[in-house]
Amino acid sequence: MQRVDNWVTRFEENVIAFLLAAMTIVSFTQVVARYGFNSGWTGALEFTRILFAWLILFGMSYGVKIGAHLGVDAIIRLFPAPVFRAIAVFGALCGVAYAVILLYADWLQIFGIETRGGAIDYWSRMFKIGIGLDDLRYPELIQEMFGTKERVQRWIAYLILPVGLALFAFRCIQAAVQIIRGEREMMIAAHEAEELVAENKDVLKD
Repeated sequence: MQRVDNWVTRFEENVIAFLLAAMTIVSFTQVVARYGFNSGWTGALEFTRILFAWLILFGMSYGVKIGAHLGVDAIIRLFPAPVFRAIAVFGALCGVAYAVILLYADWLQIFGIETRGGAIDYWSRMFKIGIGLDDLRYPELIQEMFGTKERVQRWIAYLILPVGLALFAFRCIQAAVQIIRGEREMMIAAHEAEELVAENKDVLKD
């Protein structure tokens, strides 16, 4: 389990670093090209938007790993330790359910819920159809060398949907196990009540 965690962590960190660097470089060069040379790359905006979406979905799982997600814990901290831990585990499992439902919702039909689709189904449809993105196109050299279509296919951009949600589910399962073992308190990182008391301790004294 630890080896898998280390591999996933390195994967997330490397991809997030690449996405941040790519967004910065593309945005900077686009500004220079537009205002310095009155030119630019037509697909820059769409490419940056895709990178930002990837960053959000990768950051969603990595945020669980490092405990960066915000939440309100003032009420549940009033409960005894066993109840508090049970609620924390329930919260992590809700994260798992959220990711699994968005990944593939057909399984909810066993509960009589009429729902279908999900990220996997949507991505597979894009893969089969092969629709291209609006403005993002392959360079002519790539088209000639590999015989690709002119526009970058949507399934490439949307690959982050199943991947990001699967990573989020993995991190939520990992958080639930760690809470049960006593290795972490909860999935979120918020301590609003303690922070408010610490910030206003002088006011309370007066």
